[in-house]
Amino acid sequence: MTQFRIFQPINYPSSGFTGEVQEVSGLLRDIQQNHQPEIVSFSQKIDRIDPLDLLETISDSKQLYFYWENPRQSEAIIAYGTTKCLKLNSSNRFSRSQQFINNCLKQTLTLGDLHLPGSGPHFFCSFSFFPELKKGVKSPNTTIFLPEIQIYSQKDSSVLVINSLAKNQDKISFQITEIKQKIKNKKSNCYYTQTRNLSTKTRDKAQEFKQSVNSALESINSKKFSKIVLAHAVDLIASQPFNLVKSLRNLRYYHPDCYIFSVSNSENQHFLGASPERLITINNKQLVTDALAGSAPRGKTAEEDRKIGESLLNNEKERREHQAVTEFMQQRLGKLKLEPQIMPIQLLKLSNIQHLWTAIYAELPPGLHPLDIVAQLHPTPAVAGVPTETACAEIRRYESFERSLYAAPIGWIDYQGNSKFIVGIRSALIEGNRARLYGGAGIVAGSTPDKEYAE
Repeated sequence: MTQFRIFQPINYPSSGFTGEVQEVSGLLRDIQQNHQPEIVSFSQKIDRIDPLDLLETISDSKQLYFYWENPRQSEAIIAYGTTKCLKLNSSNRFSRSQQFINNCLKQTLTLGDLHLPGSGPHFFCSFSFFPELKKGVKSPNTTIFLPEIQIYSQKDSSVLVINSLAKNQDKISFQITEIKQKIKNKKSNCYYTQTRNLSTKTRDKAQEFKQSVNSALESINSKKFSKIVLAHAVDLIASQPFNLVKSLRNLRYYHPDCYIFSVSNSENQHFLGASPERLITINNKQLVTDALAGSAPRGKTAEEDRKIGESLLNNEKERREHQAVTEFMQQRLGKLKLEPQIMPIQLLKLSNIQHLWTAIYAELPPGLHPLDIVAQLHPTPAVAGVPTETACAEIRRYESFERSLYAAPIGWIDYQGNSKFIVGIRSALIEGNRARLYGGAGIVAGSTPDKEYAE
């Protein structure tokens, strides 16, 4: 493990700063005389905006963007445009990504309302599930970018962050004016938009998936591995292009307990979904991660739901699958010299499914980069299997499609080392009128092909 410290950019005092355009211009001239940064990051409180409204203005372009929200906590972030970007197809992608982030921060000057949640420069990251991608895949295995524009909203407030090359810092004042005008002109939209009727064609390979499950069960019985997560992909062709923002509004409406996300690859492809699975949250050197495995449907009544939940908690197969994930997380965090605190197992109840869930906490020492933790935890047994290396090799053999970002780490790291990453499950890749829908199931001793396909 190679460790890198998070470099803190130079902070410019903003006491009494109002953020008016004329004042910004004067402050930038003062900075130019006293500092010689390569990047200037400016943060300012603005009127609250739903970041999804802003995504609607950019989703048809080829520029990079990142959208993430937690509807239950009224928290969302949109980032777009590129001030700095790293795209890789490399096996040492996590260490090179750390170097990229640190090099950018060493050359960054931050100013404005830095006391606000979501302020300051953030780096938005997406990593493919496998470091080696099959031929024909458009996306690299790693994309990290420092956006030109970033808006973070939480409950009744928003903060605008503009990151600009110092040589282009005159643009900042104009960008502030432009964003404020967009906010002023944008009418509030409802959370839910009725899905349009679509004529679709499907290529369903259900039988192929079930055959893979049978083959995997034979390998489990012969002790080749104890668990493998097999994914299934369904391709859809619609009569008209999919509407990205309407799709995300539907996801936030139907899945308020999940993390709603969408990222682009600047090739008119959008990877989006509603994931229940957090990989890591880091805030003020405090790490929280989840062991999430073992699932059952929700009941139609409160009593039925209670009985299903109790049955899940007492199901030997589901608990065995969950325990494998918990032990893996504990072991991997131990390799980083952390002392994880394991909470009691409980149920995580979502709108249409419930999972066995164990929360895990740890205090981080100085010098440990968020990507050190991501590199250790990905992929977890919840999306790969046990043992991990064997399961991943078998996944390559069984699955005929490229996972790409499916079940992979997606998230951000800010200039203070705070971070949030989720696992890109319950997801789809859309391009025009085409969509690939992904789903996966954990195969262990006692699994049956029909039930796993239904899950």
